[in-house]
Amino acid sequence: MRIAAFFDIDHTLIGADSGILFMKYLIGRGAMRWHDLLGPAYYTVLYRLNWLDINTVYRRYQGWLRGRSHAEMEAMCQEWYATCVRPVIYPQMVATIDEHRRAGHTVALLSSATAYVAEPLAREVGIEHLLVNRLLVENGHLTGEAVLPLCWGAGKTHWARRFAAEHDVDLQQSYFYTDAISDLPMLELVGQPRVVNPDRLLRRHAQRRAPGSAAASKSTMMPAAPRRQTALTRSSSAPARSCAVRACAPTPNSAMAAAALFSLVKAST
Repeated sequence: MRIAAFFDIDHTLIGADSGILFMKYLIGRGAMRWHDLLGPAYYTVLYRLNWLDINTVYRRYQGWLRGRSHAEMEAMCQEWYATCVRPVIYPQMVATIDEHRRAGHTVALLSSATAYVAEPLAREVGIEHLLVNRLLVENGHLTGEAVLPLCWGAGKTHWARRFAAEHDVDLQQSYFYTDAISDLPMLELVGQPRVVNPDRLLRRHAQRRAPGSAAASKSTMMPAAPRRQTALTRSSSAPARSCAVRACAPTPNSAMAAAALFSLVKAST
């Protein structure tokens, strides 16, 4: 059987919250106002407390996404990725991906991000397999529906098990890299969990485990780069906040749909 290495995105492969980066991108273009952040901010607080119900968030934002242009959303996210996300990729984690690849492991992104975020990142770091949230498209427009179960929390274990069955992967020999307490079900599923830049609740969980217990023996705290990280491939040394001052603004409707999209999947990543 094969060994897989699964990677989360925010604060794991990149040194930032991609949802926050996207909100700044929209605000910097005049396409979103500060009071539009109230909903995403509320859900972010719930997430930080580990109280978030992802299905409630999904139902809340379905209407904003329905009927929006897939091509417009894709183009907007491509520019956002190149401007805001590429500069904060962790070179250390790219090196870790390369190590797994050289070892013959199957490498995959496993994230609650959508393909709009994950696909350009996967191309950048050379990851073939994407286990992410998929928004349904018909006739070039978003339907407002997503493939269920959502790839978040215990939903990640569903997609990881399915992937393992399809690719002859032994999960007990496989790796998962993440920073978030919401990923605890997945950390407990694999035999080689790796915690990178743990959030407060995940760090506390690791510290409270009894040394020598089964759970403790399965977990490894992996040193990672600081939260502020230099670019992987970038000719300028300008910080990531420069993403808020370029190009023309998207239309208000597309901006709100994009904000809804990121509220759906990134406040929960």
